[in-house]
Formats: sequence, structure tokens, C-alpha cells
Amino acid sequence: MAAPARSRPAHPRPRPVPARMRAGDVLRVGAVGLRTRPLRAFLSALGIAIGIAAMIGVVGISSSSGAELDRTLSALGTNLLTVSSGTTLMGETARMPVEAEAMIERIGPVRAVSAIGRIGDAKVYRSEEIPEAQSGGIATYAARLDLLSTVGATVHRGTWLNAATERYPAVVLGASAAQRLGVGAVGPDTQVVVGGIRFSVVGVLAPVPLAQELDAAALVGWPVAESRLAFDGHPTTLYTRSDESRLESVRAVLASTANPEAPNEADVSRPSDALAAKQATSQAFAGLLLGVGAVALLVGGVGVANTMVISVLERRAEIGLRRSLGATRGQIRLQFLAESLLLSAVGGAGGIVLGAGVSAGFAAYRGWPAVVPLWATGGGLAATLVIGALAGLYPAVRASRMSPTEALATP
Repeated sequence: MAAPARSRPAHPRPRPVPARMRAGDVLRVGAVGLRTRPLRAFLSALGIAIGIAAMIGVVGISSSSGAELDRTLSALGTNLLTVSSGTTLMGETARMPVEAEAMIERIGPVRAVSAIGRIGDAKVYRSEEIPEAQSGGIATYAARLDLLSTVGATVHRGTWLNAATERYPAVVLGASAAQRLGVGAVGPDTQVVVGGIRFSVVGVLAPVPLAQELDAAALVGWPVAESRLAFDGHPTTLYTRSDESRLESVRAVLASTANPEAPNEADVSRPSDALAAKQATSQAFAGLLLGVGAVALLVGGVGVANTMVISVLERRAEIGLRRSLGATRGQIRLQFLAESLLLSAVGGAGGIVLGAGVSAGFAAYRGWPAVVPLWATGGGLAATLVIGALAGLYPAVRASRMSPTEALATP
């Protein structure tokens, strides 16, 4: 008699469903490699930190420099225009009329006019014992009394010329001129030789950003220049302040007003444009350094990828055990991808702190406002996470493809 057939269960036995890993579990599992190999993790994170610090530092220093320029221009004003003597068709230095100042004052939007006149034969020396060939590159100018207020200059030591001293042998030195001559104090006992005549140093100017030619200059009064130094009275550079809204219209007529007979022999410039161009050059150089920082960041990412590949090879037994206990391939991938992201995030955070600290320290050293743009810090952190994801993707996939038996059998 045939045996009765076994009855099949009405419902098939359900397969076990792997437990889902919560965010906290992912972080704990991902941090295992960092805790067990701290030195290797530190060195890998250091590569990322150096790249991010370089990028943040370059952006921060460049932004701080730009903020300082904006602050300087806001304090000095951007409505300063200069008219200087150009060259004739024969290549000689042109001469502006003596009446140039008075003619420019008649321009409606012009609010202030001042001038200096170059005294070519009056060289400046610390004493008569200095050889004439060693002029030090210091130029002598006759200056109007309202020069400082027009160009936005300030006196660092001593006083500026006044109605009394402009008629006597008194001189005010620019910042670099005083340094070259070794003048540290001012007063009647401090004297320099100007055009073979001893002049008392009554003042030293602070650096003048909008009229940098004054930094290496010796400035004397207009009357004493004419009476003692054979000055011809012709201005060589005129400084004008105008209404900001009418600045371009003033600029268009300035050359023809200063020198009606030969307007092509007068050069008109806006000193703030030169500072802006200098800042643009600095930013271009900062862009180059930013590229270097990006390369350093890429190198750091390669270091992270190398660390993760080695970590997978060293932890095959751990991977096999986890797979044997029911961990899925997706969970293995998530574990090593999280480890790579954590490693990069730690390096990125350290790099942001280091870069911001360097920027702030350099700005404080130079007396600039410290500026670290938020987009730079946010972009730096995002870049580290992208680098970490790319660096950890291949090792994570490789780890997930290991079968439990292959991983456990590997010594």
C-alpha cells in the first residue's frame, strides 16, 4: 500500500527580512575604522584638511584685502581726478599753464582743486656730504596748502605747511622719502639739503593711497620754491574733487580745461581705478593659488581612497562575519561609504577651521577686516563630501561584492 502523500503547508515560510540601519547605526558602524586605526585616519584626514585650508585661506585673505580696499576708498572717496603733464609730439615733457588751477576751478561740479609742481633740479640729500649721484629717487615738489584735504592725506609726525612756513625753508617729507633719508624726528634741528639749501623738516606724511607719488617726495611751499629753488610756477599735477554723479562729465573736459592749447598733452586719470586694477591683479593671483588648493584637495582625496581600499583588504574577515550574520550588500556598501564620508568630513572641518584661522590672523596682522565668505566655507565642506563619496565608492562596492565564504576564508 502506497504511503500517503505529505501535505504541503498552506503558506510558504517567509524569508527573514534584514533589519534596517538607522542613521545612528550607520554613523557608529562607519566610525569603527576611524576608531580602530586612528593614526591612519588622522593622516588621511590631514591631506583633506590641507587642501581645504589652502582654499579657505586664499579666499579669505583675498576677500579681506578687497574689504580693506573698499574701506579705504570709502574713507578717501572715489571722486578724485588727477591731471598731469604728458608729453609733446617731440617726446618732451609738456608744460601746463600757470592758470590751469584757476581754469579748472570754474568747472561747475568741481569742489576742490590743488596742485604740485616738480622742481627738477632740486635734489634731496641728508647732508652735503652725500655724493650727487646718490639721489635716492626722491622728487621735490612745490605744493599748495590745500593739498592734504584734496588728496585725502594725513600727517604722521609734525605738521603740514602753513601760511608762514610756506615762505621759508621748511619741508614735509613723504613716508618712503623720510625712511630713505633716515629721518625719524621732525623739528627745526632736523634738516635736509634741498637743491643745495638746508630745509627744516616740519612734518612727515603717512602713506597716501590715492597719490602715491607723494610718498617719495619732498614738499615745500610754493613761494619759497619760486624764490629759493628757481621754480617756474607751472604745475605738473593737479588734483580735483568733483560731485560723484558728475564725475565722468568732469573727466571729459578736464584735459581741455587744464591745457586748452594742447589738451592731448595732459593726462587725466582716476587713482581709485589704479587701486581697483591692483586689487584685480591680486584676485587673479589668488585664483591661481585657489587652483593649487584644489590640486591639494584632489591629492587628499586620493589619500582617502587609498586608505579605504587598504581598509577593505584588512577587514575582509569582519566583512565576511557581518555577511554571515545577515548583513546585506547594501549595508556593507553603506558602512564603508559612511566611513569615507566621515573621514573626509573630519578633514574638511579641520581645514575650514585652519583656513579661517589663517585668514583672520593675517588680516589682523595687516590691520584688515577679517572676511571669510560663507560660500567658501559651505563650498569647502561640500567639496570634501563629494571627494569623500567618490573616494569611498569603489572600496564600498568592492567590499559589498565579497561573498561570506570568500571573506572568511581569506587569512
